[in-house]
Amino acid sequence: MVVLACAAYALAPHNRKLMLATLRFGGDLVLKGWEFLAWAAAAYALGLVAYYLIEERPKRSKSLRFFAVILVFLRSPAAAFKNRLSREDRVAVLTTLLKAFFGPFMVMALVQHVLGAIDNGLAIVASVEQQPGWLELFNRHGYWFAMKVILFADVLVFTVGYLVESPRLNNEIRSVDPTLLGWTAALLCYPPFNQLTGAILGSSVTDFPKFEDPMTHVALNVLLLALMAFYASASVALGLKASNLTHRGIISRGPYAWIRHPAYTAKNMAWWIGSIPFVEVAFKQSLAAGVTAMATVAGWTLLYVLRAITEEDHLRGVDDEYANYAARVRYRFIPGVV
Repeated sequence: MVVLACAAYALAPHNRKLMLATLRFGGDLVLKGWEFLAWAAAAYALGLVAYYLIEERPKRSKSLRFFAVILVFLRSPAAAFKNRLSREDRVAVLTTLLKAFFGPFMVMALVQHVLGAIDNGLAIVASVEQQPGWLELFNRHGYWFAMKVILFADVLVFTVGYLVESPRLNNEIRSVDPTLLGWTAALLCYPPFNQLTGAILGSSVTDFPKFEDPMTHVALNVLLLALMAFYASASVALGLKASNLTHRGIISRGPYAWIRHPAYTAKNMAWWIGSIPFVEVAFKQSLAAGVTAMATVAGWTLLYVLRAITEEDHLRGVDDEYANYAARVRYRFIPGVV
């Protein structure tokens, strides 16, 4: 399954540029993207072998159950379509597909953020001797160093969450959202599907918005970084239970003690800041262009509202744990408002 997932990721056309990119880890260690993915997959596979050798009574993995289901379909397609999958088989199939999609994606995103943080950190150190202005240093490397560190923390948690599942760690996947709407809402936020979302809704967000007034520029971008840090703190709070579309137990610590979807709130507010220059330019062109730009921002926000609603429907349908949590934490996005 590891080989199939990594091969599918590496051969996908939208990943071709990343697979051929040169990743420099310092010294003489230089790898192409596909080489790093291959080494990471091999290390993970060896880790799985070690786990099954050490574990005295390992449970049957979901991926083995997945292949058993595939075998049944191959042997008798008509009978397999006629007979509905058991709950355990359905969870196994959906979990395996989920991990196969997000596992390689998270690993490659993680290494990009690590290298980005290192490159910008070294550039900051090297720039000290040149004594650049503080605004120049912030624009060229300071902002990006902070952003890459924040994204590294976020992606690291989710990478471990997807790749590690064990009863000992109390992070087993109990259920995966079985609805097409739930999967669609989630996948439309990730490549390559977000390209379709961008084509439909448009794209109005820049990762580093620029403003004419220096103090406004720095203040808004620092606020953007603070929102992304809050976003990452929600991932850290999830810990080993972090993964999309799954029920692995409800977390009520950290920002989840205040609102039910802190990550979505923080990410969208950061995007609103990132869209200000685009919307401002659009309104200068015409009222219609400005309204269209605002509609683009609203469209992306509504997509995350849909994700929140589908996630809650899924969690409520599994057991009473989420309903009890929602009764304690009443608000989805903004305390005391909504």
